[in-house]
Amino acid sequence: MNEILVKKTTDFFQQKFNSVADKVVLSPGRINIIGEHIDYNDGYVLPAAIDKIICFAFEKNNTNTANIYAIDLDESVGIDVTQEPQLTDVVWTNYLRGVLLQLKLKGFKVGGFNCSFSSNIPTGSGLSSSAALECGFLYGINEMFNLGIKSIDIALMGQSAEHWVGINCGIMDQFSSVVGLENKVIKIDCRTLDYTYHEANFVDYSLILFDSNVKHSLFTSEYNNRRLECNEGLRIIHENFPQIESFRDCDVDQLISLKSKMSDTVFKRSLYAVKEIKRVIQACEALDKGDIATLGKLMFETHDGLSNDYEVSCVELDYLVDLAKAEEDVIGSRLMGGGFGGCTITLVKKGSEAVIKEKFTKLYFEKFNIDLKIYDVKVSNGTSLYNN
Repeated sequence: MNEILVKKTTDFFQQKFNSVADKVVLSPGRINIIGEHIDYNDGYVLPAAIDKIICFAFEKNNTNTANIYAIDLDESVGIDVTQEPQLTDVVWTNYLRGVLLQLKLKGFKVGGFNCSFSSNIPTGSGLSSSAALECGFLYGINEMFNLGIKSIDIALMGQSAEHWVGINCGIMDQFSSVVGLENKVIKIDCRTLDYTYHEANFVDYSLILFDSNVKHSLFTSEYNNRRLECNEGLRIIHENFPQIESFRDCDVDQLISLKSKMSDTVFKRSLYAVKEIKRVIQACEALDKGDIATLGKLMFETHDGLSNDYEVSCVELDYLVDLAKAEEDVIGSRLMGGGFGGCTITLVKKGSEAVIKEKFTKLYFEKFNIDLKIYDVKVSNGTSLYNN
């Protein structure tokens, strides 16, 4: 599939600019195996790059203008690289302007260039297409102009570009898009940005995303509330156990001893955070042993925590996970991403994928009168140059 996308992107580039692209970059979306809502709670996350990508074609043009074509949107923009970028009403261009601004703020000077890009990352599915856009664009500029920017700094600059656009994301999306490796998940310490790779050989199971095709409007306000509730929980813990600076330093017994000092809501949010941080560590241990059954069990536990304690699920996602729990050939499933819609990530026994997909699609439509979208994903490499 990616070969087709590369051909589409480079053919367009040649037709539009009457030249063969000098650099071709592949920049992936990402999944998160476990560790949801933990990046801003100083814990660990376990993402991986996937085989859904944005493909970029680049060439210097010896001017001061970056001419950029978004093939899928049939839209283009020209940006003067000598000027400080400003936000505009054309949203997709802002992510690229944000990257150019980060380069300027860090003292890098770049010339003009031509660029076209196209994507097979499903939009609005929670697979972080914006991180792939920022990091792939920056990676290509870095290669073209030999800027020498390290991978981690590409991720951090991509995150800063997204903050400039107005989305206060954690580092997970950009990080996994840049440093991903085929058949490896990345355990990222969100406090230090240290990271380690762990096996992602799911052996007898396939990773399938079931997209609920809904996005409830609660997301932004409730996301901000969760952060405030967790901060309140941590404040109370620290008051009573001064040595505890983070949920990662707290155990369940310590938290339970403080239950009477917290509101029910703050206690539940804190309980989820403490348990989920432990689950990420257990998930890494399970993967290293090839114990996929334990990983699946932890995924179900995470969903229960997200639904009951963190309360970021919705009836559609809960229904999809309940369907998964009832299937002998499914060993794990949970909502993935911020919640209130989007996808579940599900481990399905190889050979039974078609039957499960057909069954879930039929039952989901009967229940909600909504078409289920389904994506097969494989753990893949991070942002890289394409060499045919």
